[in-house]
Amino acid sequence: MAKTAKVRRARRPDVRLPPLAPWRGGALEPDGDYDGARFEGLDLSGQDAGGARFMDCTLADCALDELRLTRSRLLDCLLTAPRGVGTRLAEATLRDVEVVDARLGGTQVHGAVLERVVIRGGKIDYPNFRAARLKDVVFEGCVLVEPDFGGARLERVEFPDCTLKGVDFSGATLADVDLRGTAVLDVARGVDRMSGAVISPGQLLDLAPVFAAQMGVRVVEG
Repeated sequence: MAKTAKVRRARRPDVRLPPLAPWRGGALEPDGDYDGARFEGLDLSGQDAGGARFMDCTLADCALDELRLTRSRLLDCLLTAPRGVGTRLAEATLRDVEVVDARLGGTQVHGAVLERVVIRGGKIDYPNFRAARLKDVVFEGCVLVEPDFGGARLERVEFPDCTLKGVDFSGATLADVDLRGTAVLDVARGVDRMSGAVISPGQLLDLAPVFAAQMGVRVVEG
């Protein structure tokens, strides 16, 4: 009897923050350096922190509408209840980061690098992960509406208790992507790129019409 292939699990971040100082420095700046700061209850909408570095920081209950974080680096950070539309994280680096109870829409994460990241709870509408690299990333108990992973690379990525609506894997590369624990798995595009993903027998039955359509097979009652 053949052995079942083992799925490599994602390595989760271990975020241990030092005592933090409340941020009282005004607006964020491009290429700024923020170390050990606590951003709490702030409206950061429309600010430009492109290329900035955030290390050992926490953002709690902050508004992030149109906040520009392009090519920024978030290292050993905790984001709690972030909210906003159009937050820009294109080509950013997130390493050892936890995001809890996000309420985001249209977040731009294309070309970004995520490593040892947990996104827990909340709802993210229309996130753009195109051409991003995700390694050791866990989406846990959250709702993702039409997430776009087109051309992205996902390695050791898990989705326990998540709802995935209209996910797009077009052109993506998957390795040890565990979809078995999803509450809802709705693949809109890119089912042909799911080699490297792991699904349950029940999910296989649910996805059978999508797989058949991809292969050009018509299912007709006799």
